[in-house]
Amino acid sequence: MWHIPKQLFWFGVGGAIGFVVDAGIVQLLVSKADANPYIARLFSFFCAACATWLFNRRYTFGDRGGRTLFGEWSRYMAAMSMGFALNYATYALVIFYSDFVHRWPSIAVAAGSLPGSLVNFTTARQWVFPRRRHASRNDPTKTT
Repeated sequence: MWHIPKQLFWFGVGGAIGFVVDAGIVQLLVSKADANPYIARLFSFFCAACATWLFNRRYTFGDRGGRTLFGEWSRYMAAMSMGFALNYATYALVIFYSDFVHRWPSIAVAAGSLPGSLVNFTTARQWVFPRRRHASRNDPTKTT
């Protein structure tokens, strides 16, 4: 249980990195490439989720895991997509109702970050990076 505050801290650091990637890419695409902010956000989310996966697998949940890289990455992307659904709904509403934010979608990325964060942490901790089981403790053929 004492691992949770440490994991929350590192998950928050990873989230901050993800926010910079997400907000930076969506803002760049909208401002410089005249991209649709709704579509640009899908690409920026993918980039941010990949960045946070790399960070979280090393720092936040480095003592967990054990799957293949592709298996872990695909579970992570699926798990983050659940939180992203809440995040994107908030983002889309803010973009839709504010002309100013439509031009500055990085503000909407910030607004959407809070609703999905708890879902993302919970699914990452429980499903993507579950606690490793020790063979000696769970193997009935081994004696201590």
